[in-house]
Formats: sequence, structure tokens, C-alpha cells
Amino acid sequence: MNVGELEAIARSLVAPGKGILAADESAPTIEKRFKSIDVPSTEENRRTYRDLLFTTPGVSEFISGVILYDETIRQCSADGTPFAKVLERQGIVPGIKVDEGAKALIGFPGEKITEGLDGLRGRLPEYRTLGARFAKWRAVIDIGAGFPTRYCIQANAHALARYAALCQEAGLVPIVEPEVLMDGGHTIERCEEVTMEVLSLVYAELTSHRVSLEGTLLKPNMVVSGKGCPAQAGVPQVAEATVRTLSRVVPPAVPGIVFLSGGQTPRQATEHLNAMNAMGKHTWELSFSYGRALQDPVLKAWKGKAANVPAAKEAFFLRAKLNGAARHGSYSPAMEPSL
Repeated sequence: MNVGELEAIARSLVAPGKGILAADESAPTIEKRFKSIDVPSTEENRRTYRDLLFTTPGVSEFISGVILYDETIRQCSADGTPFAKVLERQGIVPGIKVDEGAKALIGFPGEKITEGLDGLRGRLPEYRTLGARFAKWRAVIDIGAGFPTRYCIQANAHALARYAALCQEAGLVPIVEPEVLMDGGHTIERCEEVTMEVLSLVYAELTSHRVSLEGTLLKPNMVVSGKGCPAQAGVPQVAEATVRTLSRVVPPAVPGIVFLSGGQTPRQATEHLNAMNAMGKHTWELSFSYGRALQDPVLKAWKGKAANVPAAKEAFFLRAKLNGAARHGSYSPAMEPSL
């Protein structure tokens, strides 16, 4: 696949009014989500839940792509249609999470490195055969006393660039996800400082690896206060700090930025995205690639019961619609469901 085709896919994922559903939770992560609603994490329950999301009528108006997990891309809908095909038929692009998770970075207490490069070149063509047209790799950067270290950031940036180069070789658009976690008591100013350093090194590595930026997307954190910080930044401050940081370090060749929600509430994630887009036109499309911020209301409505599927689909459609509005800067809290 040539660069033009990769760019076309990347641009379709950040089409106006649309964003990405991250449904790529690993087995331990989705078990945690299911535990919160007292549902056992069996393969059939996971399949049923993903089927509910992927067959929500009309959601393709707001969802451009879905990131799948290895198990999910091999599963089928209730009628036997592979999930990748279910999505394709609605004009939704299937994608795949390819990293193998963040592990302790030896010699650097409290820091992590994402693994999964071994054998990746061999795995990517199979995912493409299964229907994937883009991929995702998440690096995790924590903020604490004495970290992140330059070495940790550099190691993760290097891995992201190697992954991106391998994806493009295999004809997949790489979503590059360096997440600066919002855990901890750090200020928004500290988050901005770290995010800028992380993104600077990531783009230096992508350039060194000769990755075509036109055929990539960036999935970063928003610049926010740490959860434990006594002074929580407001929506306008988050929007301004995030856009300022991106403007300084993300090249204009990148078609779009698809934010992760990173532990924000569904409403916070929508409000922040809306505020950024309400600032006016940006160099890149500012979109979303949310997991929890799209799914939390769905899980609460579903509770593992077949009778609740229509209500759960309604909850997913509404959350997708509200984030679609935030893409245009036209979201209003009045559009939220009454509590």
C-alpha cells in the first residue's frame, strides 16, 4: 500500500464530526470493567457486549473506526458475520491493538516500557487479512518524584517509531499513542512540560525511522491536572494548554489528533474536546479515540442482561453523538441526558 492510500485511511478516521471507538481492552482490563457491573468476563459475554456496540443502528454517523483486540477481531456477530465485516458494512474502519502491554522498565523504578516488537512484523499481515486497516500501540509515561526520566521517554519513543514503520510496511495506518498518565498530584503546568518533551522525542524518532507522517495519527493525552492535584484546571485552561502544546511540537503533516480520555469522566472528555474545537480551525483535525468515555454509560445500562441491550445501544449512540458535536465545537451540557 502506498503513502497516498495510508493517508486516505488516516483522513477517513478523522472525517468531520466523527471519531474512533477504542474497544481494544485486554482480557484483564475488560474483566475489571465487567466486575464493576457484576458480569463474569467469559468469552461469550465479551462477544455479546462487543456485538451490542458494533451493531448500534446509526452510530456510523459519528464513529469512523473501531480499535479491536486480538480476540475480538477473530469473533463474529450473533448472525455469524465476522466483526470486521460488520463494521466495514457500515463504513466503519476496523483497527487492531498490537502492543503487548506496558511492563516495568528494568533499572528505572516506577517507569514502564511497552513490549510487543518481537514478532510484530510477522503478525501485522495476518491482522490485515482479518480486516484491520489501522493499528494502535500505547506507551505509558507516568509523572512522579524524579520521573519520567529522559531514558524512559526515549525508549518508548523509539519503540513507537519502530512499530509505526512496521505498520506502514504492512499497509496499516499506525496510531501513535504516547500517554502521559493523569494519575498523581502534579499540576497542569507539569503535565504540559512532560507532554511537550514526550511528543518532541516521539516526532524526532518517527522522523529518524522515515515514517510518513501523512499516513499516521497521534493519540495523546490532553494536558490536564493530575487526579490528586488540589487545584484542578478548568475546561478553558485544559483546552488552551493542550492546543498550545500540540502547536509547538506536532508537525502539520499529521492529518489528525485523536485524544484518549485517560480516566476523565465521559462528560469531561466531551467538554474538553468541544472547547478545543470551539477555539477555531486547527492545523490538524482534533478528534477522539475514547474507550471508557464512550463505554461507561453503555456498561451501566447493559449490566449483562439481554433485556437491557436496546437501552445500552441508546446510551452508546448518545455518547457518540455528543462527541460528534464536540468535533464541531457545537456540544452543549444541555444535550446531556437528565440525571
